[in-house]
Amino acid sequence: MKVVLFCGGYGMRMRSADGDLVPKPLQMVGPRPLLWHVMRYYAHYGHKEFILCLGYGQQLVKDFFVNYRETESNDFVMRGGKVELLDSDMSDWTITFVDTGLESPIGERLRRVRKYLGKDEYFLANYADVLTDAPLDTMIDRFHASAASASMLVVPPQSSFHCVDVSTDGDIKEIAPIAKFPIWVNGGYFVLRQDVIDLIPENGDLVGDACMQLAGTGQLLGYQHDGFWKPADTFKERAELDADYNRGIRPWAVWDQAALAEKSA
Repeated sequence: MKVVLFCGGYGMRMRSADGDLVPKPLQMVGPRPLLWHVMRYYAHYGHKEFILCLGYGQQLVKDFFVNYRETESNDFVMRGGKVELLDSDMSDWTITFVDTGLESPIGERLRRVRKYLGKDEYFLANYADVLTDAPLDTMIDRFHASAASASMLVVPPQSSFHCVDVSTDGDIKEIAPIAKFPIWVNGGYFVLRQDVIDLIPENGDLVGDACMQLAGTGQLLGYQHDGFWKPADTFKERAELDADYNRGIRPWAVWDQAALAEKSA
């Protein structure tokens, strides 16, 4: 299936180490940007056709891929002046770069790239700023086994805030971490039928418009995942991901885990 990645809004920017504002998906996690890790996750499961919804900082995103040198991160053999890669990050990926506007909400960005989905009945979508080890193949299988038109990954709340049960007179009855409550939040990974786009009005939102209409109708499926899931909404969160990567803690890198399992088999 094709993968639509939302990586162009003003909200998708973050100040880099040198003080420049760059698109959040280009913030580095280890030697590669966050966006690459998201794409590599999908590629691991066989989904290698990407549609990038660009806006703010789009030239930086384009330049990264146009100038990407696989020899910097893969072993290779040079023979007769030609390079033969022993492994590849993205040589078999297909990437479509689409300017979807600076201020377009996510739903409008999706509307603007619909023609690039062709006649595909189903596709995948992602906010491009969250990493997870959720089993994508299982999520897709459950979606196809259901009667749903859309499926979203849902995860426990990650907030460090505490919920407070307080009476009208101010008496606090209980304090508990929000993660202890039986609630789930949108995890940013979607499996969608293409006709879901019909539910999005001009300048509308994927979740606020389309998914809200499907909720309660049996057409919206939630895949509950309580494993690794981490956003990069703040500099602190991105720095934590980068630090974990450098310490060898990379639960989202399911491709590395698969390679290790294959070698040990």
